[in-house]
Amino acid sequence: MKKLLIAAACLLPVAAMAQKGFVLNGKVAQLSAPAKAYLSYRVGENQVTDSAEIKNGAFSFSGNLTSPVSANLRLKHNDAPQDPTKKTPLDVLTFYLENAKISLTAADSVKNATIKGSQINLDNQTLKASLKPYTDQMAGLNAEYMSKSPEERKDKTFLDGLNQRAEVINGKMTEVYKDYAFKNTNKYMGLVAFRSYMGYDFDVAKIEPEFNSFSADVKKTALGESIAGTLLSLKKTQVGQMAMDFTQNDVNDKPVKLSDFKGKYVLLDFWASWCGPCRAENPNVVTAYKNFKDKNFTVLGVSLDQPGKKDAWLQAIEKDGLTWTHVSDLKFWSNAVAKQYGINSIPANYLIDPTGKIVAKNIRGEELQTKLAELLGGAQAKGGK
Repeated sequence: MKKLLIAAACLLPVAAMAQKGFVLNGKVAQLSAPAKAYLSYRVGENQVTDSAEIKNGAFSFSGNLTSPVSANLRLKHNDAPQDPTKKTPLDVLTFYLENAKISLTAADSVKNATIKGSQINLDNQTLKASLKPYTDQMAGLNAEYMSKSPEERKDKTFLDGLNQRAEVINGKMTEVYKDYAFKNTNKYMGLVAFRSYMGYDFDVAKIEPEFNSFSADVKKTALGESIAGTLLSLKKTQVGQMAMDFTQNDVNDKPVKLSDFKGKYVLLDFWASWCGPCRAENPNVVTAYKNFKDKNFTVLGVSLDQPGKKDAWLQAIEKDGLTWTHVSDLKFWSNAVAKQYGINSIPANYLIDPTGKIVAKNIRGEELQTKLAELLGGAQAKGGK
């Protein structure tokens, strides 16, 4: 079933973003044994990790940010059991880091710490409270799924019912994000809520004017620039636009260009070996390829596999019977072609005509077979599942 990822932050006056640097002071009252704290967060594509010794339960971090970021604070307890056969629960707090003097206090674990001095985290709690009825319902669905036997979890009727209920809950959460966003267009938190409201498969013509309703200062943040970049990429990849050319290496490290396939219908297919929904859709793509490859049609796969995972990529190609051309730079979500095309979720695809024009996007299953039969002639093929 679908897992819900909740991106939640807080209300942050834009003026506060201009403060110079952050200081994070922590105190874990009942932590007497030596321990260490680790702070990690991302700045652009760079992962930042810092560490601090904990003495008498106290520790401190400092730094400078250009925008608020989601951060993880992890405590390593030196008195934790060292038996490798026993799993020690991770002591991790996910919170928002901003340029402010922040204090964190806890009894014996940071997971339930109290944070002061950070408006963004205070308002994060407010947003979480608004979402709680629905996150509780989603947790209930997860618990229901986990309570079933492995065989029961495969039951189509059960899964369909569970996913239908999840869709209803997700819809209600989207309304919470939407309401918060449009009431706080001059706040950083409004933009965070707006990003969750947007989702990943949206109408640019609708979303762009809504995004433009936010204040200039908010749109200048890293998150604002990211959203603007996504919108620009998606505008360039709407149906009717000419597909952007690119070059990326194939499985043999030979450069391949999209324009090499000009004169054919091409399904530009974004996927990855680790992506369950992509692997589930692959039989449909295989069926389309087999039925239409002799009618001026081919597939060009772009993989978002991770650094050092070339073998997993190649094994998935072989196992799923994907006999067309594949390219990747093995940079995960930073894949250059995926970024060029504004890809935020996979599977994703673009159907490109012989002139290089995008004629359809994100078509799957029977819809893919129907579209190809319409364009290339011949009877509609049945899906591969």
